[in-house]
Amino acid sequence: MLDAIVAVVVVLLIAAGVLVMVGPGSVIRRIRAVRRPTRIRALFEPGRPREVVPPALNQKTQRVLVAAARLANWLRAHGHEEVAREIRNAAARTAGNEAAGLYALQTTLRRIRVVNISDSSSQERLKALVTELRTAVQDRFEQLELLPFRRP
Repeated sequence: MLDAIVAVVVVLLIAAGVLVMVGPGSVIRRIRAVRRPTRIRALFEPGRPREVVPPALNQKTQRVLVAAARLANWLRAHGHEEVAREIRNAAARTAGNEAAGLYALQTTLRRIRVVNISDSSSQERLKALVTELRTAVQDRFEQLELLPFRRP
């Protein structure tokens, strides 16, 4: 116990000596200047999820994607999974490489002509959705100048 008291007194005397040599004003300024590093705290905190924001899509590209989603959902609901999957994949490709995605959609649209449905109202709905997507794809092709303009 006596050793602990002597050790505390020695540490206090050394600290007082250093304080007298440096000067009380400069010690206070140095203590204020030393701040806790914020990077160390950031290492222990869980990282905030970063939201990846896709670049703004052209209005006609959005129209193509909406039409493709409608057609793919309708085809999937009516048992044409493979064609619906191809349309979704082509639409997803449009985000990375728009021209390649549009060509893939156009190729898939040619394949849809083979799909026949016995119910006449369903067949009309399919034709309407295919026409909507085909028109949207053609408009975007023309806007990107990938195909020559249509003549009325």
